[in-house]
Amino acid sequence: MFYWLMKRVFVGPLLRLVYRPWVRGAQHVPGDGPAIMASNHLAVIDSFFLPLVLDREIVFIGKQEYFTGRGLKGRMTAGFMRGVGTIPVDRGGGKASEAALRTGLRRLQEGGLFGIYPEGTRSPDGRLYRGKTGIARLALESGAPVVPVAMVGTGVAQPMGRRIPKVMRIGIVIGEPMDFSRYRGMENDRFILRSVTDEIMYAIMSLSGQEYADVYAATQKARIATGHPAAAAAEERLPAAPGGRPVPDVQVPVPPEDGPAPA
Repeated sequence: MFYWLMKRVFVGPLLRLVYRPWVRGAQHVPGDGPAIMASNHLAVIDSFFLPLVLDREIVFIGKQEYFTGRGLKGRMTAGFMRGVGTIPVDRGGGKASEAALRTGLRRLQEGGLFGIYPEGTRSPDGRLYRGKTGIARLALESGAPVVPVAMVGTGVAQPMGRRIPKVMRIGIVIGEPMDFSRYRGMENDRFILRSVTDEIMYAIMSLSGQEYADVYAATQKARIATGHPAAAAAEERLPAAPGGRPVPDVQVPVPPEDGPAPA
């Protein structure tokens, strides 16, 4: 109930009015049954705009810090995240991350949509980073299709450190569902998990037109924080696309010239 109130009465109408979100490929989202919505991650507002353009309820994994803040703001944030069904995850890994993924698996077994950011954290510079293999495990264990998603413009509207997104059009491009049933029962094979993950990341890259960096986003953030970003020479040795594939011949999507935001 809280989810739909926020989407249709409180937050949703305001976001539509101010940011005029546009969407392509909405027909690729299954009308019923389980599906994993796998998106790039450029800003906090990604988790607001993707649900806005979907007819079905979607649940995301959210970092533990969203649920542990102090004071009025912290309590309001935690209440909002719980209200929209966000699942807390300890990004430190280990048993806590495993529990969050198991919760996602239960969501899929119940026939719902589960949203996940395979990069594990926001991109520090707008590039698409190496995907973590948890999404592949979810896909193989659940048998659910993976629907690739590209968020467009959210990183410009809300770069790192900015709380209030600047006013501009936000886009969402949704690709065709990906079926990995051919790998069912192979969820413990790390080579298969990496292959499936790279295939998903390549699909996201093909939708978003982002440059790819074959390192984890968290690793790059740590380099930046310590004043040691990857050297240009090292970057040149990275694969051009996930799994060493050639770079897809695509551009960053642009909004339609005319037309209202989707209803």
